[in-house]
Amino acid sequence: MIIETLIGFTFVAALLTLLVPDEVANRVGAALSLVPLVGTLWMWTQFDGSGNALTGGTLSFETQFDLLTLSGYQVQWFTGVDGISLPLVVLTAFLTTLAIVSAWTPIDDRQSQFYGLMLLMEANLLGMFTALDFFVWFVFWEATLVPMYFLIGVWGGPRRKYAAIKFFVYTNVASLLMFVGFVALTFGGLGDSIDTLALPEVAMALNAGGNVSSFMGLAPGTLKLVAFIAMFVGFAVKVPVAPLHTWLPDAHVEAPTPASVMLAGVLLKMGTYAMLRFNFTMLPDIASDLAIVIAALGAFSVIYGAILALAQEDLKRIVAYSSVSSMGYVLLGLVAYTEFGVAGATFQMIAHGLISGLMFMAVGVIYNTTHTRMVGDMSGLADRMPVTVGIFVAGAFGYMGLPLMAGFAGEYFIFVGSFHSTVIPSAPLFTAAAMFGIVIVAGYLLLAMQRTLFGPFELDADYEVGPAPFHDVAPLAVLLLAVIALGVAPDLFFDMILNAIAPLVGGGA
Repeated sequence: MIIETLIGFTFVAALLTLLVPDEVANRVGAALSLVPLVGTLWMWTQFDGSGNALTGGTLSFETQFDLLTLSGYQVQWFTGVDGISLPLVVLTAFLTTLAIVSAWTPIDDRQSQFYGLMLLMEANLLGMFTALDFFVWFVFWEATLVPMYFLIGVWGGPRRKYAAIKFFVYTNVASLLMFVGFVALTFGGLGDSIDTLALPEVAMALNAGGNVSSFMGLAPGTLKLVAFIAMFVGFAVKVPVAPLHTWLPDAHVEAPTPASVMLAGVLLKMGTYAMLRFNFTMLPDIASDLAIVIAALGAFSVIYGAILALAQEDLKRIVAYSSVSSMGYVLLGLVAYTEFGVAGATFQMIAHGLISGLMFMAVGVIYNTTHTRMVGDMSGLADRMPVTVGIFVAGAFGYMGLPLMAGFAGEYFIFVGSFHSTVIPSAPLFTAAAMFGIVIVAGYLLLAMQRTLFGPFELDADYEVGPAPFHDVAPLAVLLLAVIALGVAPDLFFDMILNAIAPLVGGGA
């Protein structure tokens, strides 16, 4: 019952934090967030699952019991983790604690509400990554939108209302599209062949063959194709995959830095995680048929996101478009259908979560001190903020794929897997195109660093710029150490990921 305990505790912690005075809310929120962090780290040390949750694998920390009957289908409380979901659960708890600490300086209004919403979002994320019944999973999936909407809309920048509404509308419409696709496939296509919407049962029914029937005039093959596209587009908005990414830069620019950390570090991974669970696990035949289209979208996202980042003057926008580019790698790895491709994509979710969180947090610390994020407004920050700048530079090199850092390991696994893919036509060409994105990433990050961090100090301001306080720098240092640790020892997560991926790809390369 460890999963239920952590989810329940985090919900209660969110309520308690909402009720405490603003003066102590930051410390109360940080202290309470340590409990799910310690709990998830304990789960990691005690993990004994094997195989994939949706293909008959052995779950760790499993709980299953009936909740209610809905139109002849049994809705269950069904939770558990495998080698895919557990790393994301740990990432969620880890980043939440650091994001809360990073909020101590910039958040000085309605603090109890802010930290309460951060914990509420963490509780829903923990539920989403561990739920294995569709309706329970969907409730958690949708519930993550609410705290993020308020975090952007209340504590965001000048255009926060526009950004919050755009974020909510885009992602909610996408969720509706995904929901319709899944329901049509299961209620209509599978019909009486299943009596529950537990994700393992649905996945095995779909992969057994011959269980999908016609629905609303659509032949079984057409129904599966339509459902796949509906779910894929719904999840692609969440990732986001270009050209469905336009909500992301606005959300990041207007969101307070701790919310940006969670948005880039965890919430974007909801989309790729759901793609892996639903599209690539439940409908692998359709994914293979559409492999060239999906691979093209992945490569396009890599290049397009990097080019857009190259044109930005706002440091936050640069990092935001970098996320679009990085998620393109994940998509390419997933559609490769090789062990290293799919496992590398899953590992990259973790690596990008840490690195993007680090970059957004570093930009936030710079903004707290200089009150600007514009590249042309400042230079020579290394002279005044040496520790923050040093960590920022290290994080940027992690984004570029510097060896012995998590980003290098994730990208290496993806490139090896996609290069040897037998599913993607002309796989080496798509891999080469995606690899070229690294060159563009290096270009815009090095250019931004050269203009803002080095040279003589310049900032048109009447306030002193000096080293950031310890509680601002400490989360940066912890994140950097995590990025290096995962780069030096990727087996901390990669072995369990490989074990969960193998059943999906038949033990291929």
